[in-house]
Amino acid sequence: MQEFKKTPVIFLLLLLTSLVFLAMQVLYFGNATSSQVVFDFGGMFGRYVIYDPSQLWRLLTPIFVHIGWEHFIMNSLTLYFVGTMAERVWGSSKFLLLYILSGVMGNLFTLLLTPDVVSAGASTSFFGLFAAFVVVGYYGHSPYLKELGRSYLALIGFNLFFNLFMTNVGMVGHIGGAVGGMIASVFLTTQAEPNLFPRGKRLLGLGVYVGLFLLILYLVFLG
Repeated sequence: MQEFKKTPVIFLLLLLTSLVFLAMQVLYFGNATSSQVVFDFGGMFGRYVIYDPSQLWRLLTPIFVHIGWEHFIMNSLTLYFVGTMAERVWGSSKFLLLYILSGVMGNLFTLLLTPDVVSAGASTSFFGLFAAFVVVGYYGHSPYLKELGRSYLALIGFNLFFNLFMTNVGMVGHIGGAVGGMIASVFLTTQAEPNLFPRGKRLLGLGVYVGLFLLILYLVFLG
């Protein structure tokens, strides 16, 4: 209960992710990794979203959908360890926003650049968390966050390099998630340094996120 009180969002995200995954296994036992099942449970398939814009809710739902046990277990562990640190740094409400905004931007990049691929997973959000740690570590004054920022910068580079050789990994979504997290970390302040960026820069960061979001939607549907 003590851990839940400190980081309630992490446990709620883990619960939701687990329920979605278990539902996939129960309803489609032995076939839960197929593209059709992933799509039916909320995976991103850009071509269909372009055909039917009412499906834009798929910018959010892929964060909670996973393809196979290995994918689910690895992402759940990452969510617990990285997310716990992030929730303590940003606080519950801002951490949740950071997690969601990163994932949405990652899925938006996927929609624009790889519309013919069915994709899912929380990695888009994770890369956003990694990038956010890099930003607050670089600009902040906490030695702990500076060290974390350097570690996550190396992790981003390492992962993106190996993504080049892994055809089943959505590199575009990872890059989009990192971009989203980097921008969001400017206007979503940490608990330790709430004035890390002045109000003008925070508003600019929010404007950049919204502007990029709208620009990509324009390119997808009207460009």
